[in-house]
Amino acid sequence: MKTKINKNNKINIVTLGCSKNQVDSEVLAGQLKGNDIAFAHENDEDANIVIVNTCGFIDLAKEESINTILNYAKIKNSGGLEKLYVTGCLSQRYKDDLEETIPEVDAFFGTFDLPFLLEELGADYKHELIGERPSLTTPQHYAYMKISEGCNRTCSFCAIPLMRGKHVSKKMEDIIVEANNLAKNGVKEIMLIAQELTYYGLDLYKKRALPELLEKLNEVEGIEWIRLHYAYPTKFPLDIIEVMKKCDKVCNYLDMPLQHISNPVLKRMRRNTTKEESVKLIHDIRKILPEIGIRTTMLVGFPGETEEDVEEMADFVREMRFERLGVFEYSHEESTIAHEYEDDVPPELKAERAAYIMEIQESISYELNEAKVGKTFKVLFDRKEGESFIGRTEFDSPEVDNEVVVNAKDQYVRIGDFANVKITNATEFDLEGEVV
Repeated sequence: MKTKINKNNKINIVTLGCSKNQVDSEVLAGQLKGNDIAFAHENDEDANIVIVNTCGFIDLAKEESINTILNYAKIKNSGGLEKLYVTGCLSQRYKDDLEETIPEVDAFFGTFDLPFLLEELGADYKHELIGERPSLTTPQHYAYMKISEGCNRTCSFCAIPLMRGKHVSKKMEDIIVEANNLAKNGVKEIMLIAQELTYYGLDLYKKRALPELLEKLNEVEGIEWIRLHYAYPTKFPLDIIEVMKKCDKVCNYLDMPLQHISNPVLKRMRRNTTKEESVKLIHDIRKILPEIGIRTTMLVGFPGETEEDVEEMADFVREMRFERLGVFEYSHEESTIAHEYEDDVPPELKAERAAYIMEIQESISYELNEAKVGKTFKVLFDRKEGESFIGRTEFDSPEVDNEVVVNAKDQYVRIGDFANVKITNATEFDLEGEVV
């Protein structure tokens, strides 16, 4: 039975998982606003309907999603909610199982089911609202912007194609309209996200069109920083780096997950690249743009990974000296190609290997940060915590990278504004400074 729209309805949107889910929740919020339906992001006050936007990527994310659903199911059973809906990746992947095990949920919707979710709510899907996101889950001065959906890669460990489908690019003109709308609403930094950034445009324009898109976004008035997330390293098109060098608004920052460096592991991962190609790529990128900050991620504990493979990764991290690096532990995901392998690295060994690589990176990060002391950087300030203003340089993305801390006792900056900051002190993952 569809939910009847009335003035007393209020929907609480609860978002779990990655930035792509954040964008999906913001798009949903835009549609609700266009239908004059009251909503809030993760605010239970007065909400009689809850929509949980779930993540189904790895075990920990799935567990968090299920626990969140169960928590709201309990609230519904006690009379605190009228309706409970679930959408997103977990729902896309396990809809049948979830319907059977959590009957308190009124309906489950997948990642492509927004029109059906709105129909269930008694609302219309308004095509004219595509690209409009009047209510952000992020601070108002920055936003994630999805330029494509899905992935055509066949990495053996990854379940994303099961939940997000094949690669589909958004039209360039729609992206530009969205960027202009965000800028009009006060957004100064946009972070381009996709499962595979470098594939952008292949389906629509029969060519890799990310460089052209960046040039057009560089002209959007009001946007001052453009950041690139999730670029696949195999056959990486270096003209992207040339455009980064040319366009002043494109941050000297590239998020490019390498996952591993041992050739046997890369082969089992189906990454379609080699250690030699990865090393050459990093050197080529830095040759074109020496000041670039490269963020990468490594995956430890993949089936068959040996101590020798881990040492090879450690040597690689020491040699490449990445500006930013994160480590994930392998999760044995059903329906992936790698699920056919034996998950033969014990959990405690995975954690030990992850800590080992991060310890190496901590030392590198400290040395790189120490080299910044005495230099001045343009900083975008995100928030105030206690007696400190917290911001970021162009080499840092929110939540995952380093931060710049400025003493709020004797200095003042406005949240959402840029300021030049002279670095006075450095730690492993943070910088301290004074406003110039």
